[in-house]
Amino acid sequence: MAMMSQNPAGILGDGATEEKGDHARMSSFVGAMAIADLVKSTLGPKGMDKILQSMGRGEQIQVTNDGATILKSIYVDNPAAKVLVEISKAQDDEIGDGTTSVVVLAGELLRQAEQLVNMKIHPVTVIAGYREAAECARAALTARALDHSADPEKFRQDLMNIAKTTLSSKILTQDKEYFAEMAVNAVMRLQGSGSLESIHIIKKAGGSLTESFLDEGFILNKAIGVGQPKRIEKPKILVANTSMDTDKVKIYGAKVKVDSASKVAEIEKAERDKMREKCKNIIDHGIDCFINRQLIYNFPEEIFADAGIMSIEHADFDGIERLALVLGGDIASTFENPESVKLGACDLIEEIMIGEDKLIHFSGVHGDKGACTIVLRGASSHILDEAERSLHDALCVLQQTVQDSRVVNGGGCPEMIMSKAVDELAQRTPGKRALAMEAFSKALRQIPAIISENAGLDSAELISQLRACHAVPDSSSGIDVLQGKVGDMNDCGIFESFKAKQQILLSATEAAEMILRVDDIVKCAPRQRE
Repeated sequence: MAMMSQNPAGILGDGATEEKGDHARMSSFVGAMAIADLVKSTLGPKGMDKILQSMGRGEQIQVTNDGATILKSIYVDNPAAKVLVEISKAQDDEIGDGTTSVVVLAGELLRQAEQLVNMKIHPVTVIAGYREAAECARAALTARALDHSADPEKFRQDLMNIAKTTLSSKILTQDKEYFAEMAVNAVMRLQGSGSLESIHIIKKAGGSLTESFLDEGFILNKAIGVGQPKRIEKPKILVANTSMDTDKVKIYGAKVKVDSASKVAEIEKAERDKMREKCKNIIDHGIDCFINRQLIYNFPEEIFADAGIMSIEHADFDGIERLALVLGGDIASTFENPESVKLGACDLIEEIMIGEDKLIHFSGVHGDKGACTIVLRGASSHILDEAERSLHDALCVLQQTVQDSRVVNGGGCPEMIMSKAVDELAQRTPGKRALAMEAFSKALRQIPAIISENAGLDSAELISQLRACHAVPDSSSGIDVLQGKVGDMNDCGIFESFKAKQQILLSATEAAEMILRVDDIVKCAPRQRE
């Protein structure tokens, strides 16, 4: 029987609440399904966008259809809903794409499980059926995966198809050929390296999205100091994180009492001498360019200009870490031992113009040959932010595909393949577990149904056609949203990463399983202030 108690038997502290039995389970189901319904309309090539408006100062807005971004930005109180938010974040960190699919699938699994629990089937039986079904679906997915890693030409085409499929549900869909080519070129430059740190994305408002470009080298969004060289060939570069303001007395609350103005001048002279000595130590490294994370004040900047050294200040921490990686140097903070510091190098540093802004371009970097910069242009900051998120998703998926080169068809095809395999398993399985397997199969079929509904198509008609097509062995039929009918995914060039699909299946099943096990929700009392 459903029960809800504010404080059963006086065990819990004042203000604590407890929900038990069916009431707790229903609360979990409702919260998780509400989160799934929130992002459901963003799924697929015709998915809609959401406007997220912060209630803080400035009331910033974001326009996005990225599941992870939406769920990260909303405040959720329901504990089961928080589980789905977490799996979306994990999918984003692990794969980069599929953040909406994983939440929608988990929500559909729970929707089916709710009906089974209402039929008085025990949650443990449902979980046992779901586990067997997930293993069967994974085996079916693995059996249909394609691997072209031995043929570079076909593998590159696979990467292009995956990038286009990923971008087709984003803001870049109109120019997906252009951006897919850009993303594939950037990832192929990394030559299998697991880090996307070497790909730097810069956003510059103005122009149109098609004016974006990939630059072989590293672009730093900073300015060169006044009166310093604007172009250096074959430079030696020192990357540092040190204070370059005139060394003031930095002890909090310290006071210096003097009895004449000449004493003040002596203190200032001592400070300048100390800074001059520090600059001399830096120049003694035999460098042509000094890049600092912190500010460089006028006096040291003047010293560097006199020595003919280019200085770049306030390269933020991400910029400094990336620079050290791509230039092949260390980040130094002390300068007494020049021989122990590894300097960075490149073929050329020069100042360039993008739009109306001056930037610094490092070409022919020595540390990481795959380093490159993608410069995004667009009409407004909101468009640029969403374009960056879209491109980052594509880069992440491509990077995962380079490491695990298997691909599967998209457009709801893998879900129908897995659904068919699970249905066949359910027919061979005696007992109530078979009902759970059928429910799992039904939940999988909901993904292509939602994709077609979001495109304004008749989902019931298309799904029944799709099931008929998949009755034929080795069918690669899926929903061709652009034509509004069932089509062959190989001919349409719609492919997805095997690793992404597998992760969606496993994460959604585990999340649904965790929420199904809940039969008690205890909310602790807030700690009282003394």
